[in-house]
Amino acid sequence: MITIEQAKQLKRDQIVYHMSKRNADGTPQRWRINGKPKIWKRNPDRVQIPVKHGLYSYDYLTQDDLHLVALTEAEAADPAADVA
Repeated sequence: MITIEQAKQLKRDQIVYHMSKRNADGTPQRWRINGKPKIWKRNPDRVQIPVKHGLYSYDYLTQDDLHLVALTEAEAADPAADVA
């Protein structure tokens, strides 16, 4: 899980790991940040981050989806360890 402040600091080509979606070998899916995070001056709790997965899959992470991704593969592999 990443915070809104961490999400605002993400850079292009940085990798985030999905907490629940897995690859065929059981490792967390890797999503690459595909552009600059969009932030709003009027609503600082809002963020939109373009991501890419695989060859043709593009999507956006929003403030509502930040609990689904982690910055490290170890965090994503064991989501229960983050609950402490």
